[in-house]
Amino acid sequence: MKVMQLLPELNSGGVERGTLEIARALVADGHESLVVSNGGRLVPELEAEGTTHLTLPIHKKAVSSLWQIRPLRKLIEQHQPDIVHVRSRVPAWLTHFALKGITVEKRPHLISTVHGFYSINRYSAIMTQAEKVIAVSNSVVKYITDHYKNCPPEDIVRIYRGIDPAAFPHGYQPSAQWFQHTFQDFPQLENKFLICLPGRITRLKGHETLIELMEQLHTQYPNVHAVVVGGADPKKAAYLDELENTIQSKNLRDQITFVGHRSDIREWLAFSDVVLSLSNQAETFGRTALEALSVGTPVIGWDRGGVAEILANVYPQGKIAVDDKVTLLNAVKLHIDTPQQVAPVTQFSLKDMCDQTIQLYQQVLNQ
Repeated sequence: MKVMQLLPELNSGGVERGTLEIARALVADGHESLVVSNGGRLVPELEAEGTTHLTLPIHKKAVSSLWQIRPLRKLIEQHQPDIVHVRSRVPAWLTHFALKGITVEKRPHLISTVHGFYSINRYSAIMTQAEKVIAVSNSVVKYITDHYKNCPPEDIVRIYRGIDPAAFPHGYQPSAQWFQHTFQDFPQLENKFLICLPGRITRLKGHETLIELMEQLHTQYPNVHAVVVGGADPKKAAYLDELENTIQSKNLRDQITFVGHRSDIREWLAFSDVVLSLSNQAETFGRTALEALSVGTPVIGWDRGGVAEILANVYPQGKIAVDDKVTLLNAVKLHIDTPQQVAPVTQFSLKDMCDQTIQLYQQVLNQ
């Protein structure tokens, strides 16, 4: 098979990671893999793993992107993929128009993946207009069936995102060297019960809830420390200042540490005693929660979106009714008083995700 995946850019994020993972699996299975994007820092890795990258500026939500319809059509005609897989709205629209200019018998099969709970409008509806629509969780299946009635339910295929259990092995411990560096940089973290909130510094991730929680915990549990793992975009600097001021005003400066953007997220998840998932909006999947559970760290999170699905399957005692701060506090206290065990995770594997996606490609081709 020859499969062409389209996405805006290849810098970082879940869509990008999923594209690389499927590209790698296609090449490993002896298929031909093409990716069209505006480029980015993941291109060398993609190409080193055997995929052909075709650079086209299909990343801008602007009328000027319509100029890319003809060049995209030329690429499709030149490379003649069996399947075109769109993973984002601008590339999906451009592909929609590009395919219209190709005769039906020469047209590739079209598959889309709905990675997000997009705003509900005509612009987003394009993601549900393909032969098969991949939804990354049951929550996304529900989002599509609730809001896009034109998409036949039998065309929606749920394929959970997956992680590589070898990259997040159960019981993983960071190296002695890692601990040494970390305690050099953050001596306040040594010999503490660590509560970790991973994720970028944005209003969506529930930092205010974490601060409230620490305010309630710190007198009874002076040994508890919160660590926020995630950077702040320059545009979010004012929000970060706001959080810092709140922490200062509540005298929690010695109880909460921001460690910024990290590439060693596995180490931080394994180092932590509890990981929290407190987003104000449902997440479509919740990869970080799964990574934490995979290394054996308990996760406590709101009962919504993909995170709730992961918790229901892997660690149901970590699922808390949305915004129920009393139950959240009690759940965290229970974990401090009595350390909890997480069983090895046997679901949501990267291999399952890749196998199911490639099977879907083959199914569409054989129809």
